[in-house]
Amino acid sequence: MSRTTARSTLTRRTLLKSATAAGALSVGGVFMPHLSRAAGRPVATHGVQSGDITADRAIVWARADRPSRMMVEVATTDSFKNPMVFTGPDAIEASDYTAKLDLTDLPADQDIFYRVKFLDLADMQTSSEPVTGHLRTAPMAKRDITFVWSGDTAGQGWGIDRDRGGMKTYATMLQARPDFFIHSGDTIYADGKIEPEVELADGTIWKNVTTEEKSKVAETLKEFRGQWKYNLLDDNVRAFNAQVPMLVQWDDHEVTNNWYPGEQLISDDRYTEKSSSLLSARSARAFFEMNPIRANAIEPARVYRKVAYGPSLDIFFLDMRTYRGPNSANDQSEAGGPAAFLGRAQLDWLKRELLASKATWKVIAADMPIGMIVRDGDNFENGANGDGPVKGREHDIAEILRFIKNAKVLNTVWLTADVHYTAAHYYDPNKAQFQDFEPFWEFVSGPLHAGTFGPNDMDNTFGPQVKFTKHPSKEQGANLPPSMGLQFFGQVKIDGDTEEMTVTLKDRDNADLYEVTLEPKRAG
Repeated sequence: MSRTTARSTLTRRTLLKSATAAGALSVGGVFMPHLSRAAGRPVATHGVQSGDITADRAIVWARADRPSRMMVEVATTDSFKNPMVFTGPDAIEASDYTAKLDLTDLPADQDIFYRVKFLDLADMQTSSEPVTGHLRTAPMAKRDITFVWSGDTAGQGWGIDRDRGGMKTYATMLQARPDFFIHSGDTIYADGKIEPEVELADGTIWKNVTTEEKSKVAETLKEFRGQWKYNLLDDNVRAFNAQVPMLVQWDDHEVTNNWYPGEQLISDDRYTEKSSSLLSARSARAFFEMNPIRANAIEPARVYRKVAYGPSLDIFFLDMRTYRGPNSANDQSEAGGPAAFLGRAQLDWLKRELLASKATWKVIAADMPIGMIVRDGDNFENGANGDGPVKGREHDIAEILRFIKNAKVLNTVWLTADVHYTAAHYYDPNKAQFQDFEPFWEFVSGPLHAGTFGPNDMDNTFGPQVKFTKHPSKEQGANLPPSMGLQFFGQVKIDGDTEEMTVTLKDRDNADLYEVTLEPKRAG
């Protein structure tokens, strides 16, 4: 939001050659050594994060424990020789002491090291200990790219058990040293309380770290903020965030399970606030405060956006939650209205951006899969509604796929999470009920740290062929704890020379479960 964002600029010249940068350390006295001995200092409470990186921009995030001014050192080496210092926004009560600095005019394809301190607004003479982070800006020319994606953090009551290593999948992903991470949604479970202990099937006890905000479903703004702060108590998460920029989107559990605009939680006794729309507004406020996401100038809470990462890759983030109609039998014969899924504005935006994209690969980051059936009681939660022709929310998907074919948009790949297991799907029009599209791949991964489920039934409308899947066996049952090891993420590598894309589905132990290499198609 506007109170937690600011913008600062720097150039390759100022970062690499500035002889006066060291002198900038004296501005405001913030980073002078004598301040390190001050008593009663501010504290950066939840580490640092970066996100929404491009060739020349990045968001840097941190949170203080009191009213403070964010100060950020930026350098191109981890020694911080001759850094630049930038004054960020004030972290005050209105933003729960969070602050985001939008750095602009960064040098492309450059390792950027940053240090965040907070200057106490009460006396302006005391600063916090620095917290250090790293990011790499997007390239302007072709080079090797590596990124990871997954979803579903702290779900189904599986919180931080430090005796079991905490949220270990984040530590595994860090081993790949990815350029960035896509969090595909369900970044929190605002509708799931964390109990102190859970007895496992083997008789051992899962011992959760607990907080007041995680002791009930989130309803107030404070409680929603506490959901993200809970995840940031994990050592693995903070270490990962400090080294890898995050590109984040949301799904349902940021508010409550399977929610849609206008829903009333009449029969859910856990909630005193019954309006999903009011809950989602509070969650959206916390989402933008607690994540390194850049606010849209026109629609500040808009999650769908494009992130460009050099000539080989554009990423299109969808929001399949905010603009949908009510969950229903999903069998409407016409698009829009009760059958809305993405909404007209988002559909038109996606088509414009896909058509305008010059990148070789167009990754569509969806918060829900296309051909897997996700039920909501007797109704349907995503687009899939069972075998047969296009109906209900499937109209939006059909419109996108038809457009991609007719506009000759090449090399689209869909990445998603949501269903708490991992799979690779090849969508074949020759095996589909709706056939007006070009074949494409969809890769599913997750959970990061939540219960494992699956498999879901498949819907033949768009002809998904299950090329690989890993999920609990019938004997294992559902909602397996993270200690069972069935926690998943995906890794994508794009070769800088050939631009071949290799997608690997992996587990928490870093085992390669399935891999496929896709060759890019060329126009003409």
